[in-house]
This record gives sequence, C-alpha cells and structure tokens, in this order.
Amino acid sequence: MKKASTVVLFLLIGFTCLQAQTKFPQIDKSPMDMSYYPNAYPILKIQDKLTEPLIARVIFSRPQKNGRAIFGELLEYGKVWRLGANEATEIEFFQNVKIGTTKIKKGRYTLYCIPLAEKWTMIINKETDTWGAFKYDQTKDLTRIEVPVQKQSEILEAFAMTFEKTSTGANLLMAWDDFKVALPISF
Repeated sequence: MKKASTVVLFLLIGFTCLQAQTKFPQIDKSPMDMSYYPNAYPILKIQDKLTEPLIARVIFSRPQKNGRAIFGELLEYGKVWRLGANEATEIEFFQNVKIGTTKIKKGRYTLYCIPLAEKWTMIINKETDTWGAFKYDQTKDLTRIEVPVQKQSEILEAFAMTFEKTSTGANLLMAWDDFKVALPISF
C-alpha cells in the first residue's frame, strides 16, 4: 500500500511539473477585436438599455500600419484579402439580412474583399474557421458586392471595423490608413 501511494505521489508531482512547463503565446501584434450591431450590444444588454435586437457581430484581427504603405503594396490590388490579419474575418448575422440583392440567412460566414484603388469587392463566403485567404474557395461565395473607396484625411494606424445605423439597416464600416469603405446591410 505504501509503495502504491509513493508511485501515485511521484506521478502527481511529475504531472504538476509538466503543467508548469506550459508556455502561453506572446501577445499577438494584430490583436483580435469584435464589433456588434447595435454598437456596444453586450454593455447595453447588461444595463437594460437595448432599443434594438442583436443583428450582427464581426470578429477580426487588427493589423497595424507601422509606417508601411498598405493598399497597392502590402495588400496587392486585385487579390483576395481576409479583411484583417491572422484568421479570416468572420461575420455572424442573428437574423436574416440582405446584402445588395442577395438574401443572407441567419448564421456565421467569412468576410473577404478584393481591394482596388477606387472600389472593393466585398465577399460573403460560407467557409468559416480558416486562416487568411490561403484556402479561399470562390465556389463557396454567397454574394459579392462592389463598394466605393472613400479617402479620409485621418490616417488610421490599426485596421478598424464598426457598424453605423442607416435608414434601411446598417453599414459595416471598414477603415485603415486613409481608406474607408461601407458595406450596406439591410434588415
């Protein structure tokens, strides 16, 4: 009995030592972020201040400019981009919506774009949980819509996304450097 207790004790000590060696990853250079429509939805919910139902949430990583030329250089014009860094950006709709003329069912999707200097082609794709745009499959696209690029005087260091209310639903605003686009979502 004493021998069995000793073996169990050594096993527990060995397991504890292995656990102590676990290393956590460093903080990512492009931290993950999340935006909701309505804006600040979780805070409004706990404060009982909601005036609208939850419509959408976007999860994306925020690459930094770091003195680089972004569009046309770091991000090549005409090539599919994941709309951020690391994992491909995901958008979740909590009710059926419409983008352009396409009805999109409630659910989770990946959001890509093909940037050009004057316009971006926004893409809603069925494939989720993917890294970058390396395995992008056009056959899984639900819709594509072109949106104009707007130049802004303010230079944004980090890629950003937020929703703004419109008369027909909301725009998903995306901005980085001195570029901004708006993806219209009707609901």
